[in-house]
Amino acid sequence: MAQLRQDYEQFRQADTVILVIGPEKVEAFAKYWEENDLPFIGLPDPKHSVLKLYGQEVNLFKLGRMPAMVIVDAEGVVRFVHYGHSMSDIPGNAEVLETLHII
Repeated sequence: MAQLRQDYEQFRQADTVILVIGPEKVEAFAKYWEENDLPFIGLPDPKHSVLKLYGQEVNLFKLGRMPAMVIVDAEGVVRFVHYGHSMSDIPGNAEVLETLHII
């Protein structure tokens, strides 16, 4: 999430809404958002409803959800999906911004 904050203005200029969905309960998620002053939307998903909808992997040996990034256009069509195999397997902002300009 910190990486998304670094280039948040570029995402805004690309007319992009960032929505981060996390497994924490509402209170913990809200506290994290407040403590880190994140400029985008956060949605707690403790029942994993969104995780199941988009097929995000849970790996108990790696302590929970694997990272996933999904780009959905204004009509609700999924245009890009990246499922990570570890917490360090996340596309960089430059790659995401380039993808946004292509779609």
